[in-house]
Parts: sequence; structure tokens; C-alpha cells
Amino acid sequence: MSLTPSNMLPLGTIAPDFKLPDAQGKIFTRDEILQANGLLVVFMCNHCPYVVLLKEALAALGSKLQSLQIGMAGINANDVTNYPDDAPDKMLQDIKHFNYTFPYLYDESQATAKAYDAACTPDFFLFDQELRLVYRGQFDEARPGNGVPVTGKDLYAAIDALVAGKPINTQQKPSMGCNIKWK
Repeated sequence: MSLTPSNMLPLGTIAPDFKLPDAQGKIFTRDEILQANGLLVVFMCNHCPYVVLLKEALAALGSKLQSLQIGMAGINANDVTNYPDDAPDKMLQDIKHFNYTFPYLYDESQATAKAYDAACTPDFFLFDQELRLVYRGQFDEARPGNGVPVTGKDLYAAIDALVAGKPINTQQKPSMGCNIKWK
């Protein structure tokens, strides 16, 4: 495990388009997932301890965002040849176990992760209804072993401001996690 911060894509960047399969092969696009109030893209995987810590919170977040009319996609871009715990069949197990209500997609080519300049898992990208990046950073201060409760306060503050039409604090802390397992 290599602790890696997110790259902090410039605010205002337009969400790169994608067309990716979920764990069962159903294809989803960025525009299909986008809802009236925006889009959250989360680069995640199955085995990273930083993501494992957040799996229940990510499931709850997915449900919450539906009620706020913000689309959410989880994207796994890890090299499954060298990290078989991240293969689509294992993704399907996580979807079922945690009852994810958002599409959990597989970026086999890693082109989508590169287009988003994703660096770690988890890596969060919140876009407004015009697909402009308004938040990229940490979920909260919780990390494996640090004893800080998982609340999602940083990301939820940005989501609440987005939905309310209020300014989003541009002082954002990078997400931290395992590096994406590049091929």
C-alpha cells in the first residue's frame, strides 16, 4: 500500500465523458448518470483499506444523493491482473453486500482514470449540473487506524452548498488512499 494524495484537478474543469461497464457488463455513460443537481464520480476499488473504511458510508451516500438529484458513479480502474481482488466478480460481491444503489463501473483500459487525473482510492470529484468541477478532495479526516469517525463532513459540506446554490469553499484537502494500480 502506497499512501497517495489526490492530484486536485483544477476547479471548473468539465467532467470528462466516459462509457464504462458495470460488474455485470451493463454500459453507463457520464450523461446517463448526471442528474438535475450534478454528478459525483468516486474512484474506488474493493481491497484498498482506505475504501474499505468507507464502504458503508459510500452506500449511504449513494442513497442520499438520489434524494438530492445528484448522480453518483463508483469507478474501479485498478489492474485486476495483479490485483485480482478488484476484478468485476469481486465488485459484484461488494455491490450486493453493501447494497450500492449507484453504478460501480470497471475502467479496464484506465483511460477514464487518466482523463480525471485520478491518483488514489478513494478519489472524489463533485460536478455541478453543468458538469463543472466544484469539489475534489477528501471525504473527511477518517483514515484506517486513526480513530476518527467516518462522517463525510468535507464532501457533505460541498454537496449541501451545491444543492443550496451557495458558494463551495475552494480550500479543499486532498483525498488520501492507496495509489491506483496502473498497468
